[in-house]
Amino acid sequence: MLLDVTRVAVQPDFTLLLEFENGERRSFDMACYLDQKPWARLKTCNAFMGAFVENGTVVWPGNIDIDPETLYERSVPFSDQKPAE
Repeated sequence: MLLDVTRVAVQPDFTLLLEFENGERRSFDMACYLDQKPWARLKTCNAFMGAFVENGTVVWPGNIDIDPETLYERSVPFSDQKPAE
């Protein structure tokens, strides 16, 4: 199932709080990806915190992104709060 990401809230512990087009809110832990290319460039909190939504997925400056299917399939539901834009 391909669902676009509509909002992301970046957390300093390298997790992404995501909202998808179907209204689901999910949490995705990026920590295990940060030793792999191209995400290794995001290991500093400042770089990681630059995430934003573009074209239905999460992207970072420097042409770094992650597949929205991966974000959905490997995330877990949460309901604490709505991610900020």
